[in-house]
Amino acid sequence: MSNKDNAQPTIAELMAADLEQGQEDAALFRNPELVRTAAKKAAETGGDARPFREDEAEATSSESGASPDAVAAAPVKTPPPVSLLPRLREQNMLVDGSDLGAEYYDQYRRIKRPLLSNAFGKTASLVEHGNRILVTSSIPGEGKTHTSINLALSMAQERDHTVLLVDVDLTRYGTSRQLGTHKQKGIVDVIEDDLDLAEVILKTDIPRLSLLPAGRQHPFVTELLASHRMAELVNEIGQRYDDRVILFDGPPILSTPQTQILTELVGQVVFVVEAAKTPQHVVDDALDLIPEDMAAGIVLNKSEGKIGRGGYYYGYYGSPEKE
Repeated sequence: MSNKDNAQPTIAELMAADLEQGQEDAALFRNPELVRTAAKKAAETGGDARPFREDEAEATSSESGASPDAVAAAPVKTPPPVSLLPRLREQNMLVDGSDLGAEYYDQYRRIKRPLLSNAFGKTASLVEHGNRILVTSSIPGEGKTHTSINLALSMAQERDHTVLLVDVDLTRYGTSRQLGTHKQKGIVDVIEDDLDLAEVILKTDIPRLSLLPAGRQHPFVTELLASHRMAELVNEIGQRYDDRVILFDGPPILSTPQTQILTELVGQVVFVVEAAKTPQHVVDDALDLIPEDMAAGIVLNKSEGKIGRGGYYYGYYGSPEKE
């Protein structure tokens, strides 16, 4: 067989083949890595040389930047999708089929609007890394995880954005336990074992919502979160997709120094307070640990008076300003 017979198809040849088949989507050719993978697959199987779309990429390419040759040699094995709807309905969360009324949906709409504006809208220029949002509280039991999940569900209802909910409460595993993903590989495994993100990110039956669980237990959680690899990982998931919101469900800020580390990696903080329960001096002590120049807002969970029992109130106590 001649060298010409062994030659890999060029991008131009692939584009021509797609045009002949009526596939004119130019977005297919934005990622040369995917083109190479598709070309190799076509050369081996004699099949269609159509490159994968970007929403198919996680099945074959690395989110963590592995070389094209390594990806082609060892395709990434992605986990199966996770069914969340039955569990979320049973927990009466913000999904169709729950018992929540329209007012609860509106409350979370009020919470998410300034966050999305800081990430993608009119105030985005004032907030660096505005699409990275940390949800925390002063102490355990204030509804932080409940708020994180409902906020992710509300944001996933947006037509122009996708959401990745990341469990970085690596001691309590709040989000992972509530969603039933606490036995899955997660962010700890990515950092420790240098796994591909595509091997641990979980697709769900909620449109536009994906999960990154906590992963296995680790004896040195603080050092893990403070590592250079963690910073690289957050940059990867924060920059890969322009429309992606990353919600981090973090630990309570007074319980561990981990939250202070996480505030250095995000652009916004949502601070959850259980109304009429958490002492004011505890709230003040926690707020003092959040950088003054960070876009941060308070959610009064289970508040009364403003919007009724069991509701939410959201307001900013600090936001960045241009000099």
